[in-house]
Formats: sequence, structure tokens, C-alpha cells
Amino acid sequence: MGRPMTEAETRAAIVTEAMSWIGTPYHSHARIKGVGVDCAQLPAAIYEAVGLIDPVNPSYSPDWMLHRDEEKFLSYVLPQAREISEAEVLPGDMVIWRYGRTYSHAAIVIDLPQVVHAVIRGSAVILADITRDSDLADRPRRYFTVFGER
Repeated sequence: MGRPMTEAETRAAIVTEAMSWIGTPYHSHARIKGVGVDCAQLPAAIYEAVGLIDPVNPSYSPDWMLHRDEEKFLSYVLPQAREISEAEVLPGDMVIWRYGRTYSHAAIVIDLPQVVHAVIRGSAVILADITRDSDLADRPRRYFTVFGER
């Protein structure tokens, strides 16, 4: 058994894993690289793959964020991560946007403003620029990290 990875090595592993999902088709509730994934399952799959979180199995309908005020997605994120400011964001952190009535769309930060996320409109996992993508740029967003004290 080798030595534990440093934070920098772990962040690099997250970025590498996230990039390896690019092109995976969008499919609600799926989490199989190259086959299908949605925006909630993608960060979970990436953080699980690098050993940062235990498996999580969120339960949600595809349009829950349009009809409910409950921050269901954040209820899965907050036990695993802590909120940080945009100035603190590093590669491997997560950004979550408000879609509909709740914060419900997530991406993995590659190097701000670049992120990897699963999109319905693009029908796949893509690399995007959050300052240029019209679906992301003007939406309220929050940042989270799985590193440090929760």
C-alpha cells in the first residue's frame, strides 16, 4: 500500500477523472462512464472514484427542482462538503447553480472558469466556461469543497 495522496495530487486525480467523463451521454439517474450520467450523479461518481466519499444514492425525480422549494440536492452535498467563496475555489471543487426553485445543477471545477458537467441541452458531459455559457453565466451559484473541515 502506497502513501496517501497529497491534497494537490487528489485534486489532480479529481480533474483527471472528471475529464474522463467528457462525452458520456446525459441520462437521468445514471452513473456509468461512457454510458450515461446526470448532473447530480456525475460529481458523486467522480468523488467516489478517487476515494473521497462513500457511495451515495440520491433519490429525486428529473424535474423536482421546478416544483419544490426543498433544497434536496444540497441535502446530499452538505454532509460531504463545505461551502466556500469563489475566491477559495481550486481545481476539483464543485459549483452548484440554481435551476428552477433550488440549487440543483452541479459541475466539477477544472480551473475556473472551466468546469465539467452533464447537460440535457448538450445531451452529454461537456467542458464548459461558466462565464460564457449562457445557461450558466447569469444563474446564482454556490461553491463547495470536499477538502478541509466540514
